[in-house]
Formats: sequence, structure tokens, C-alpha cells
Amino acid sequence: MKTFQEIVQQTEFSREDLTTLLLAEREERQLLLQQAQSVKLQTIGNKVFFRGLVEFSNICAKDCLYCGIRKSNDHVVRYEASDEEILDACRFAWENRFGSVVLQSGELSSPVFVERISRLLQKIKELSNGELGITLSCGEQNLETYRQWFASGAHRYLLRIESSNPDLYLKLHPENDFHSHQRRLQALKDLRTAGYQVGTGVMIGLPFQTIDDLASDLLFFKAIDVDMVGMGPYIEHEETPLYEFHSQLKTRQQRFDLALKMVATLRLLMPDINIAAATALQAIDPAGREKALTIGANIIMPNLTPTKYRKDYQLYEDKPCLDEDAELCRNCLEARIDLAGCEIGYGEWGDSKHFRK
Repeated sequence: MKTFQEIVQQTEFSREDLTTLLLAEREERQLLLQQAQSVKLQTIGNKVFFRGLVEFSNICAKDCLYCGIRKSNDHVVRYEASDEEILDACRFAWENRFGSVVLQSGELSSPVFVERISRLLQKIKELSNGELGITLSCGEQNLETYRQWFASGAHRYLLRIESSNPDLYLKLHPENDFHSHQRRLQALKDLRTAGYQVGTGVMIGLPFQTIDDLASDLLFFKAIDVDMVGMGPYIEHEETPLYEFHSQLKTRQQRFDLALKMVATLRLLMPDINIAAATALQAIDPAGREKALTIGANIIMPNLTPTKYRKDYQLYEDKPCLDEDAELCRNCLEARIDLAGCEIGYGEWGDSKHFRK
């Protein structure tokens, strides 16, 4: 029988090992977090990279059961930022040497939407002299669309699997082809085919989710050879069908703690990938993102969405930074990253070392 100390020192992990790490408490938990920090510093160093986040529209064709901006939520005020507003946010990112931006929206796939994204990508490259890296997070699209956007200037794409367990996935989505697990897996494959650095992720602490599910998620990231992971605690939204099961949830603090252990364990499993410090961590603990940075994460996403729209892009409740302007958000993050003992990679794309291999 291996000791916990022996498990954390490994470079290869079985499902059983991963489960042991995720169940770690007290001294063992501390050992896990320390080892993850050490592996992070040895492998990718102390730099944290900014991805200026622009949530440019909350109009969505999907009806995912956990999401505050799902198509059927009539309480949401729908919005679409203008090209000018989006480009202004990207210009701020470029002038402040953020290195990269993320354009995120609800999922649409109309020809008008697809062409608009292509046009925006070209304009962002133009205004930044090709210096801004661009990540897209606009849901499932076909291979042709992914290729078109890649040719227009995007080079990273975030599409969360949400859960690698098809049965759990089914409990989080309407039961139809448009929301199928298979469709999501195909989209991830198509992103790879189109040439992107591929990012994915899961929610941690969902109703019906087990520790074994989370261990499977980690093995899934490894199996698809992912370049970046963005994952955080599941935070319920009362205007969603999944809210019906909120009494079954772990406490928010337990979900937060499990999310930190997932970040640390993933850093041990895949030492050279990019891992984002999810904003949802900060919704539970004001210093949540910094805690993730100290134990394994190396990406942070300052919110550059025009302030007037932010309250309407609430995928979950109690989302932080709804009323800070971009300047304030940047200053606040710089101070937080400094407190976490990390340095900011200004003006760098901060591409995944894993992808560059």
C-alpha cells in the first residue's frame, strides 16, 4: 500500500491515486497543495498570464439546465455589445499589455453570427498590430466555422466538457441531439483538427457528481491531451431547473475546497498545461483566485465586459466584479497576484507549454 507522500511524488497516476488525492484532508491536503505549487514552479515557473475577458453577448440557443443565461430563462435581459464596444475593450487590453483576450458569448451558429466573429477577429488583430492573442469561447460549432475563425486570427478555444460522464452530462442538459455528450466530444475533436490550442473544463460539486466522476474528468483531460483547463466550483442559480436539487449540494466552502484540490491534482497530472483560476472561486472566497494561483493555476481573466452588461451575464449567482470598471479590475488583480507571490507576464501570449511541445 502506497503512502500519501509516495502518491504525491509520482508523475503517473491511477484512478485510485487521483481519488486518494481528491479526498485528502488536513496534513495530507497540505502536502498535496505544497507539491502542486512545487511542480508548477519547476515546470512553468511563477508567471501568471492575463486573458482580458469580453462577454459580448448573453443570447444563447442552448438550454443547459444549470446555466443562468439558458434560452428558456425569461428573466434575463438579453444584450449584444456593439463591435465598437468589443473593440474598445480589446484596445484597453492591448494598451495595458494584457497579452491576450477571450471573446465569450452564448452559443449561436447563424451565418450572421459566424461572419461577425470572423470580422471582429480580423479587426482585433488589426488594432493590436497582431500582438493580442485571441481565445474564443462561443460554444459548439462545426469544423468549417472553427477553421474560418482560426484563419481570421483566433488560436485558442475554450469549450468545457462540463462532465466526462455521459450519464451525469445528461442530467445537466435537455435530452436531445442538440445537447448531446457526443456532439460536445465531436466539437472538441474538431477544434484540435482546426489547429487550436484546446481548452476544456468541468464544474466541481454538482448535484449527482461523485469523487470518481471528478477523477474520471482528470483522466479525460489527459486522454484528450488538453492544452488548457478552466474549472471551478458549481454555484447554483435559482432561475435554472438544476436548482431543484440545491439541497443535495455540498456546502459552498466544501465545493471551493474540492475545486482547489482539483486544480492541485491536475497540476501534478499534467504539469505543463495552462490552468485558469476560475472567477467562480472568488464568488465563494474573496481570495479564491489567488489561492488557486499559489497551488497550480497560472491564468487569470480580468473582466473587460462593458460594466452596463455584466449583471446580465450571470451564469451563476453572486458573480464577483459586476460593477468594477476595467481599470479598477486590473489594479485590483495586480495587487492580488502580487500578494499571491506571483509575477504577471505582461505583453505575453502565455501559450500552453504543453501545446508547444
